[in-house]
Amino acid sequence: MTNMPFTQVRSQAIPRRRLNFLGFDRWLLILVAVMVGLGLVMVYSASWDVSWRLYQDPGALVRRQVLHLALGLAAMGFAAYFPVGWLRKLALPVIVFALVSLVVLLLVGAGGGPKRAFLGGSIQPSELAKLALIIYLAVWMESKGERLSDWGHGVLPLIMIIGLVGGLVLLQPDLSAVLTVAIVAWVMFYLAGARIGHTVAISLGSALVGYFLVRLTTTGQQRWSDYVAGLVNIKEASYHVQHSLQAFFSGGFLGRGLGASREKFGLLPAPHTDSIYAVVGEELGLLGALLVLCLFCLFVWRGFRIAVESPDRLSMLVACGISFWIGFEGLVNMAVLLGLLPFAGNALPFFSYGGSSLVVTLVGVGLILNISRRKPIEAARKAHVAAIGVSRRDGRGRVSRLGRGRRARRTS
Repeated sequence: MTNMPFTQVRSQAIPRRRLNFLGFDRWLLILVAVMVGLGLVMVYSASWDVSWRLYQDPGALVRRQVLHLALGLAAMGFAAYFPVGWLRKLALPVIVFALVSLVVLLLVGAGGGPKRAFLGGSIQPSELAKLALIIYLAVWMESKGERLSDWGHGVLPLIMIIGLVGGLVLLQPDLSAVLTVAIVAWVMFYLAGARIGHTVAISLGSALVGYFLVRLTTTGQQRWSDYVAGLVNIKEASYHVQHSLQAFFSGGFLGRGLGASREKFGLLPAPHTDSIYAVVGEELGLLGALLVLCLFCLFVWRGFRIAVESPDRLSMLVACGISFWIGFEGLVNMAVLLGLLPFAGNALPFFSYGGSSLVVTLVGVGLILNISRRKPIEAARKAHVAAIGVSRRDGRGRVSRLGRGRRARRTS
């Protein structure tokens, strides 16, 4: 390979970055733009009747969602240029702030009902807790290195971290958020390079805990019984699922037309939040519903692609955790409304009305974009190192799990 000064390598890399949306992954930007734009249209369509009944203004909720979107885009822009290395110092303060918010919510919440949000539902600490946990686990797993698979240094502390965050969320109660937290942590633990035996043990333990949560909580029992009854006879399913399926059936292949949903007029519960995917199915038909599903699949694929090509272990874990979290929440929301899973209160990311969900999701997207932006500079640096022939070990192979890849390189 011909020797080339680093300044020349970098000068060749910079113009390419400028043409590539300032260095960000163009496909991820396009996907997010399409989902946000389509989501805003569907929020207006799904919230028209609710806005009129609550505020005598059909555009009241969509205008609030536009404000949420503006705040989320500003936060995404900040996260896209935020030095990822600073997460090592900020991970602990962020997770502590999230835990304190959950505790304060339980203490100041009035009445004996669910306590899930501040200011009448405007701020949900559980959404922040999900992203904060991903960041904290990424930093914590990176710091453990080879000791992550040890019971004393990795497995037991991980169980305690999940139990602390999940326990506070369960007290709200928000069973679906607890299961989301546990599954996302399990996936990150596996991708960080944990042993298969430990991963299987944690999976079985989590499944057992999840079973007891479902059987011992009133909400879990009701949702599970409705789900099982609906599998046997759809007429025995929950009211929510019945009207959701009716919306999909009414939409057919091409849909009734944008804005022409009937179920959103007082029949389908929460049409602009939890049930917005059913409105998509009714108005845009099977074609529109499959489009939304494909958008989420492409988002997860692109996020994991960025993670695999990330310049370091921390970036890989952050990108994997956020990508899986957003994709998992979307998949659960869609599966629930189709009667494929027991009912859960997960919002549909990018689509459902709600400030906390949209802003926190866009912050996560900003972090993934940040990691994708770092790739051209890291590639130029490695090209310079290879040009002057420092060492073969300075290169990095593409592996599915960076934790195991690093161990393999040490033994080579």
